Amino acid sequence: MDVMISVTEANGLVADYDADTIIKATCMTLIAGSADTTSVMLTWALSLLLNNRDTLRKAQEELDTHVGKGRQVNESDLINLVYLEAVVKEVLRLYPAAFLGGPRAFSEDCKIAGYHVPIGTWLFINMWKLHRDPNIWSDPSEFKPERFLTPNHKEVDVKGADFELIPFGAGRRSCPGTRLALQMLHIVLATLLQNFEMSSPNGAPVDMTASVGLTNGKASPLEVLVSPRFNWP
Repeated sequence: MDVMISVTEANGLVADYDADTIIKATCMTLIAGSADTTSVMLTWALSLLLNNRDTLRKAQEELDTHVGKGRQVNESDLINLVYLEAVVKEVLRLYPAAFLGGPRAFSEDCKIAGYHVPIGTWLFINMWKLHRDPNIWSDPSEFKPERFLTPNHKEVDVKGADFELIPFGAGRRSCPGTRLALQMLHIVLATLLQNFEMSSPNGAPVDMTASVGLTNGKASPLEVLVSPRFNWP
């Protein structure tokens, strides 16, 4: 807040608005953009794992191998949980928090693929189509975390450097909460998988219908049956 106040008062970022309005709008945008996206992604992650029990079992086996059964997983363990990282990447590929990302506006006239795009045009990136492009991804609609353990996609990142996978966007307008989101997704998911056995009611498949809106929420509530995996002291 100190930096924002200093910058806006010293330089005046937008001539038509005062410093208080700019700071308020910026804070509201950050809060609105982060209030539900992490919980949305965790819901999709659990839904996909419940529909793919072999993947769920492999992730738990990795935790048992690298963390053990005598203590809780912590952030320092995440670097060794390679399969869990692949699971998170695959969840972000199939169900990014926003299928169309954040809107952009052209700051000058451009030519793209021979088309004239005038200044002020709004641009939305269709991440759903990009992340399921059959020219890049084999079996693009299938949940296969193992794809991120192969040479073709092992080094693919989700932070905006690899344009075939940009769940957080790319460039200067990419999500400012990317690092926090990834940290939360990994540690919360790891903690849940380590501590609980999970299943859907009656073993029924989880409905994967998405809701309509800028945020890609699940259309129906996720119901999960849980039981402890260990008897912690």
